[in-house]
Amino acid sequence: MVRIAVTGHRGLPEQTTALVDKAVRAALAEYPSGVIGLSCLADGADQIFARAVLDLGGVLEAVVPAREYRDGLPGEWHAAYDELLGRAARVHRLDFTESTSESHMAGSERMLDGADVLFAVWDGLPARGYGGTADVVAEARRRAVPVRVVWPVGARRD
Repeated sequence: MVRIAVTGHRGLPEQTTALVDKAVRAALAEYPSGVIGLSCLADGADQIFARAVLDLGGVLEAVVPAREYRDGLPGEWHAAYDELLGRAARVHRLDFTESTSESHMAGSERMLDGADVLFAVWDGLPARGYGGTADVVAEARRRAVPVRVVWPVGARRD
């Protein structure tokens, strides 16, 4: 099975969420032998990807960047985070306490350690803060991990 990590934007509008979900599922379907998906399970791209991996019969591995990571997510996404974390076949927990840009980037780097490819739900713009999607893409490219950008026509960020 191929190991696919994900990085991507959070806070996606509803229409973009639907477009990204469809595009991620189509991309995952190109791996007929199944996939192991690596995700930090943040709202937005991470959860879209994780749910698609599970729905298509893949295996989910979660990376938790910090002990307080869940608390840093928007409250309305806690239930989905908890559900997906509970469905993960493996959970990798980093030693950070606080959910910071540094712990988030470390979580992404941990995913890249075991990834054959990175799916980047990315509009191609620079990161809005350290550890953002563009930074993770740059790190994957530095490591020679193939990057597949998933940003369907009509997608937008707030």
